[in-house]
Amino acid sequence: MVENMGMKPAMLFGILAVGCNSQPATRAVRPPLESASLGAAHAPAITTADTATVLTPLSLPSQLYVEHDATIYARSAGIVESVLVDLGAPVAAGQALARLESADQRIALDQAQEKFTNSRQIVERQRALKTAGIVTQADSERVEYEHRAAMLELRKAQRDYDLTRISAPFAGLVTGRTARIGRLVGSGDSLFRLTALRPILAAVRVPEASGTGIAVGTEAEIVGLGGATSHARVIRASPILDAGSGTREMILQLTGGRPRLSPGSSVTVRLGTQRRQVVAIPKTAVDQDGYALVWTDDRTTLRPITLGSELEGDRIEVLSGLAPGEKVVQTAP
Repeated sequence: MVENMGMKPAMLFGILAVGCNSQPATRAVRPPLESASLGAAHAPAITTADTATVLTPLSLPSQLYVEHDATIYARSAGIVESVLVDLGAPVAAGQALARLESADQRIALDQAQEKFTNSRQIVERQRALKTAGIVTQADSERVEYEHRAAMLELRKAQRDYDLTRISAPFAGLVTGRTARIGRLVGSGDSLFRLTALRPILAAVRVPEASGTGIAVGTEAEIVGLGGATSHARVIRASPILDAGSGTREMILQLTGGRPRLSPGSSVTVRLGTQRRQVVAIPKTAVDQDGYALVWTDDRTTLRPITLGSELEGDRIEVLSGLAPGEKVVQTAP
């Protein structure tokens, strides 16, 4: 701001030069003609900073996430034999991610399969003999029991073998990888992290006073830190208020095409409306550099102000630098 001050006197004189020809705004007053600072020949139009009630979206902080975001663990002990995907790779549901050495499990599975096949042949012959009345009931029950035991043994051997194959439980991206070929892992050791790409969600807690009219189906806007935006819709809402905070939890889902925002991003959720009191002045009372001439004690002072959104009636919101009731010089439109 300091380097531009050399240009401000020119702006000041330009504002004062149009004082006689400009039309005063609402609530505008004329300063005394004997003003020592401006002179009687060029008395400027003065307007008062007023307050206005505006309806603005409710802005709440949040962080994007996805429902399917999981760490993939080893479910049996063994040595990592192969790693089939790398960090950042997209995978489909059920796709193999890695394999553990499985020679022992393969042998046990083959043995269990052979035992089951043999017991099935025996039980089929036994059932035929029982129908013919050749074998006793006790012998038949014993054979049936051995067959069921062989079936369970086969199922266990198959599961032990399957656990040496690490696969994706859902479609997504590999966002973490600790699996290394030759590494000895135990049951419960982490191997990968898998994150789904859709749907992307945001959770917010809406204050009771501002939540009127916000329900499932309400449209919203998601704004990222870098300015990227995306549309969203409320898909779930808690039926009760939290007694401690006086807020209601709501879940929003990003909609539309491919979102520009990714899971984990810090965002601002804008939804619904809330009434807000703001300081408002005409647009013609501030220059393009954000300075206004404030009229105090029959003199003007150049003051920097921070502007907000545009309002109805060709006015603009003042965020800081000006208080309600202060007077500013208004230039010609």
